[in-house]
Amino acid sequence: MLDFKKLPLDAQLTALIDGETTPEQKLELEQRVATDDGAKRLYDKLRHGADFGKRRMDDVLKEPVPLALVRSIKNVQPPKAPIAPRLSRPSLKLTPSRPQAIAAALVLFAAGCGVGYLVADNRSAPASSQTVEAAPEPNEWLDDITAYQRLLARQPRHLVEVPASQSEEISSWLTTTVGVAFRVPDISDGGWTFQGARVVLADGKPAGQLIYTSADGDTATIAFRKDNQPDDTEDFKETIRDEIGLVTWHNAGTSYVLVGPSAEATLIQLAMQIATEI
Repeated sequence: MLDFKKLPLDAQLTALIDGETTPEQKLELEQRVATDDGAKRLYDKLRHGADFGKRRMDDVLKEPVPLALVRSIKNVQPPKAPIAPRLSRPSLKLTPSRPQAIAAALVLFAAGCGVGYLVADNRSAPASSQTVEAAPEPNEWLDDITAYQRLLARQPRHLVEVPASQSEEISSWLTTTVGVAFRVPDISDGGWTFQGARVVLADGKPAGQLIYTSADGDTATIAFRKDNQPDDTEDFKETIRDEIGLVTWHNAGTSYVLVGPSAEATLIQLAMQIATEI
């Protein structure tokens, strides 16, 4: 288990805001916020981001459910379970003889001893033999990120939720919602201009998206989220999905992916640059 005091200050303050600290940790962090101006500014920034994310989520929950979805749900017929016919059985009254009763008792006694031995032997086995290692986290989230990329390409006037001009809002909002500290990479040398950010759900987890555009009208996205992948996960792996190219990498419990046009020949080099800046 990680030592709480060894976690970065932003992670400790996030735990304080979420109510996930012990009373001793809470008291220590509150005293630090009260006496340390830097800690207080970071705390206010994270708390502001949490409030902003909550308001955005409340707005999403207030949106009406699409009529087509409501109709499809109402039209679904529940499966009809087959009813098994009841078969009448003749009532038989069996009265065992004395030798049969004794033999049955001996058989049950022997079976009980055998079961007891197996249970005791199983309890004495070392606990490590029953440990099952968690499988590496799958990459289903990339399917969702790819789908969002195709959606963004079809609505260039609505690329972001928070524009690039609100950089402080973006930093606090994404750090609090996704749980990952980051910096917005500057890739203007490659012809990409930062437009802003949004938060999406990818495989059921919140993921941050930093949106860039080029002078040619192309869109590139840097997406990231918390994960549980092993440290030896293959980095800077490029995948082509029709018109979309993806470069994935992993660092410190976080998955990253750069998504852009598959025709862009420098995606891997761009991803390596981003990995050093984000």
